[in-house]
Amino acid sequence: MTEIQAPEADTRVAIVEVGAAADAAAAAKAAWGQWPGHAMPPVRLETARPAKDGWDARAVFGYDTPPNARRAVQAVALRHGSSWTVLLFDGAEATGEKRGAALGLVSQSLRPAGYTRESFAGRTALPLTPERVEALKAFVRDGMAALDVPGVGLAFIENGKVVWEGGLGVRSLATRQPVDEHTNFMIASNTKSMATMLLAELADAGKLTWDTPVTKVYPAFRLGDDATTAATQIRHLVCACTGLPRKDMEWLFATTAQTPASDTFRQLAATQPTSRFGEAFQYNNLMASAAGYVAANLFYPGMEVGAGFDKAVGEHIWAPVGMTDSTMAFDRALAGNHASPHAVDLDGKAVVSVAGADVNRTIAPFRPAGGAWSSAHDMIRYVGLELAGGKLPDGKQLVSQKNLFERRARGVPTGQDRWYGMGLEEDMAWGVPIIHHGGDLLGFHSDMMWLPQAGVGAVILTNGDDGYALRRPLMRRLVEILYDGKPEAVADVAAAATRTRAEVAEFRGRVTQPADPAATAALAVRYSNPELGPLTVTRRGDKVDFAFTAWHSEMLTHVNTDRTISFLTVTPGLTGLDFVVGGSGGKRTLTMRDAQHEYVFTEAGG
Repeated sequence: MTEIQAPEADTRVAIVEVGAAADAAAAAKAAWGQWPGHAMPPVRLETARPAKDGWDARAVFGYDTPPNARRAVQAVALRHGSSWTVLLFDGAEATGEKRGAALGLVSQSLRPAGYTRESFAGRTALPLTPERVEALKAFVRDGMAALDVPGVGLAFIENGKVVWEGGLGVRSLATRQPVDEHTNFMIASNTKSMATMLLAELADAGKLTWDTPVTKVYPAFRLGDDATTAATQIRHLVCACTGLPRKDMEWLFATTAQTPASDTFRQLAATQPTSRFGEAFQYNNLMASAAGYVAANLFYPGMEVGAGFDKAVGEHIWAPVGMTDSTMAFDRALAGNHASPHAVDLDGKAVVSVAGADVNRTIAPFRPAGGAWSSAHDMIRYVGLELAGGKLPDGKQLVSQKNLFERRARGVPTGQDRWYGMGLEEDMAWGVPIIHHGGDLLGFHSDMMWLPQAGVGAVILTNGDDGYALRRPLMRRLVEILYDGKPEAVADVAAAATRTRAEVAEFRGRVTQPADPAATAALAVRYSNPELGPLTVTRRGDKVDFAFTAWHSEMLTHVNTDRTISFLTVTPGLTGLDFVVGGSGGKRTLTMRDAQHEYVFTEAGG
């Protein structure tokens, strides 16, 4: 057994050579028995993964731990021949998120002794012929059916030529209108690379460098304390390397579309890094939002930064590239050819996500981090600009290669052979560089990817919550087709579909529906949290709803292993948010958490 301890000392990983075992469950149980001081909690869910990386069988175990413990526990059982190796994780949720990239390095690099990884280094890519494009489309179409994704915008480019662009499926299950190449989807975090593109143009103009202190060009910027503020450079706004954890709950619970863009800077001023600059990959949307607004202020001094960003991205990227479908205006998008977000309900069926549409609208105050709408037609031209080194089809250099490429330079590692740059990532898992970035909002999941050496790129935009499970498999399938690689992508999608169905069934079997009447009767009518705002309880017969600033959900209950009671959201797209019943100072409370923050809603008077 090999044990690895995180710097925080509250999180450990064990790699246990179990040897022969009847099955994955028996191997995992045996591994826990060999790890001194660690007990195996009750198994919540076991899901299989496809054979790959030299392993003949793989399975992942999730365990049942109470929310108040703030403990994450997992096992991964791997079989090679008749021998099992088990990777065990037991630690604090906060550390698990903070050290997620390091944990990924451990798990991704664990392979049987003597196994040689598949690599396409030095290989010449095959041409993206019509037959190969059809194979890619068929793969996506089959994946949509397996994952219950209603619609996809899809496009491919090779050597500066768009070889195919179009749509598969429908924009909405309610209207059944087909997706085409001009259908707009929310591209979410793919907006970040556009914010960094603006910074690259400003660097070309001599208005900043990547190492310029942020306060030199935007004096009102604050981050945590004075020392941290002074140390923050332009590149730090978008490198995911400053140690700032995710802080999305204020957006989810307390934001409206009318919240001013300046709220980005208010929240950052109250945020302190949880690790040193450059120490760990931690993804923070507020920093990327600030990057776009700092750029906007330099392009249009004196203009409100939200309007300035919209104008800058429109005039300095979309117009030159010919991205006429793209918009930052939610209402403009809804008035035109657009896709609707979908999520899975408690029956495992994809439905239009009403709450998703409401919450996605509230990304507006932080839109440089994820607020753009775009189409396959537009995004493949954006990928073409990246492949052309910043040169437009008419030969004009929109942005210099030097500053364009600085955005994809290897920064903090995100796993094995994977690095985050500035709004872009590089992946070398298969021996050839792939530059890409994904985007996720409620009911919308997308990715743009390109292989510079092959001159090939692709865009996938989806309107189903399980669309995330098509992104990396499409990257893999593209590589398989270009380099005649081992067929793995189809099995990856099939395993994801099976896992999704198992997760839905497990959740449904765990909760009480309708909510436990005694627990419901004990709730206050109103609660409040200083950061997340109000929570109002509404009873409708035997059902109970929690209402927040921009959305609401019916709540179901679950008795945790420590006998505490949780209320869980079930509205499609926002299923599973956990509120633990408690009390403090004679008042009733409801506590919800993300990995690194705790938010206590306290009973409010009146």
